[in-house]
Amino acid sequence: MATTNVTSVWAKGQKLFKYSVNLNQLASRSFSENGDKGWLRSIFEHKVDARKDAHSNLLSKRETSNLYKIQFHNVKPECLEAYNSLEAEVQNRLHQDQDYPCEVVGSWNTWYGEQDQAVHLWRYRGGYPALTECLMKLDNNKEYEEFRRERAKMLISRRNQLLLEFSFWNEPVPRPGPNIYEMRTYKLKPGTMIEWGNHWARAIKYRQENQEAVGGFFSQIGDLYVVHHLWAYESLLSREETRNSAWLKEGWDSNVYYTVPLIRSMESRIMIPTKSSPLQ
Repeated sequence: MATTNVTSVWAKGQKLFKYSVNLNQLASRSFSENGDKGWLRSIFEHKVDARKDAHSNLLSKRETSNLYKIQFHNVKPECLEAYNSLEAEVQNRLHQDQDYPCEVVGSWNTWYGEQDQAVHLWRYRGGYPALTECLMKLDNNKEYEEFRRERAKMLISRRNQLLLEFSFWNEPVPRPGPNIYEMRTYKLKPGTMIEWGNHWARAIKYRQENQEAVGGFFSQIGDLYVVHHLWAYESLLSREETRNSAWLKEGWDSNVYYTVPLIRSMESRIMIPTKSSPLQ
């Protein structure tokens, strides 16, 4: 009987010992795995240095004080032709009137993308003060009030953004046609605009060969962390050939590799310039 009790106690002791060893091994493995993950994370995890200035100051052109406004107007399909005529008339009047410190850079109708859409890009030389001056004068312009009432009858919806231009991009200037235009819109992850700009400051040289680069902008008011790249091509075939040729240049693939992870979503519009657009 005593032998049986001793054997039983010995067996229980062995079980407790094995259980204790297993716990220690499990804890050690868990610690090791967590340590390994922490070590790997310290190598591969993206680190962002604290900025010393707003990205609008770091990325925009210091030698100019241009502010841009982009408008997206969704037009009733049956009204698009009348809308284009009315918009052209008003744009021409504003261009001719030196009292208004604004100019239309380009006007388009979307060909592929959101249908029955008009896109207008305006430039205000003098920045926010020029924008404010222009808006105040337009608010007191009876003809412009009538234009807005007439235009409202033709629209389904509209939205706009205020933009700055990247310092390393071309400034948009009038160009002859015929061309088609592509606006590629990127919605970036918050906090990545500086990184985007650093990569594209090097990459833009790969896209200048056929003079396809028109302008590059980033949003200040409206949807934030939005980038618009504007390109011009002779045709859709020219677009394909130009874009394919970029991949043959050493360094372009790296730009794509490092910028794609910064993007939340992206969109491409193919646009046709209106008759009155300075960018043809």
